[in-house]
Amino acid sequence: MKILVTGAKGFIGKRIVERLRLTYTQILEMDEEYLEMPDWQIRMKKTLEDFYPNVIFHVGACSDTLEKRVNYMMIRNYEATKLLADWCREKAVPLVYSSSAANYGTNNQHPSNLYGWSKYVAEDYVINAGGTALRYFNVYGRGEHNKGKMASFLFQAYQKKMNSENVLLFPHTPSRDFIYIDDVVSANIFAMKNYQHLAGRYYEVSTAVSSTFEEMLTLANIEYKYIDENEIPLGYQFYTCGDKKKWMPHWKPEFGLARGVEEYRVFLNRSTA
Repeated sequence: MKILVTGAKGFIGKRIVERLRLTYTQILEMDEEYLEMPDWQIRMKKTLEDFYPNVIFHVGACSDTLEKRVNYMMIRNYEATKLLADWCREKAVPLVYSSSAANYGTNNQHPSNLYGWSKYVAEDYVINAGGTALRYFNVYGRGEHNKGKMASFLFQAYQKKMNSENVLLFPHTPSRDFIYIDDVVSANIFAMKNYQHLAGRYYEVSTAVSSTFEEMLTLANIEYKYIDENEIPLGYQFYTCGDKKKWMPHWKPEFGLARGVEEYRVFLNRSTA
């Protein structure tokens, strides 16, 4: 069993690789360095042909939701995905694609920024090529310390607490569907093992529960204050929540907010002790 994982140095990709290595030994990690070369398409195709994976987890992408460089975003999030999807379709190799709930945008119909559109069109290409797409909601948990400004809200709040900085919230209780990293990993493994019955569609990876930022911070024992509502950016998304009907059949998350926050809080406290 040969497995290729793109974005293996990233938050989600690295955790998927860790889980896979408990069972499989032939795992190839592919990262962004490929896309920084002028002939990246040739190099990527050669790698695919030489290694010839039995399954591909395509996690790698530009995850900066505020990125404005169109070419930069679309090469990483669409063109690379298109190449992998074409190869998988031609070779009949399963492709599990990391998509995003950003596809829903602020109106629950279409993406509202460049990042969302890049994932939206890439997901559509993967599905039409016969792959499986997983739409992640707000992922948090162990292993995101290198994500910088794109790290989860909870991680950034914890860092501010450790630095004696104020944790500031928008008023009017916006809420999110927070999904723990272990459930994201389990969803990917499940998609691989049940690929034959899941291919050609997208599925949500969510808890189907929307929780306020206040709830999350209270569980993490982090104090907070509010900023003036005039500072809320135009088009800000106040509510996200997954739908159980869009989960993969027979898959469900194991971590509710309380369990996920507690496990993460213990980990963060130990890592800074």
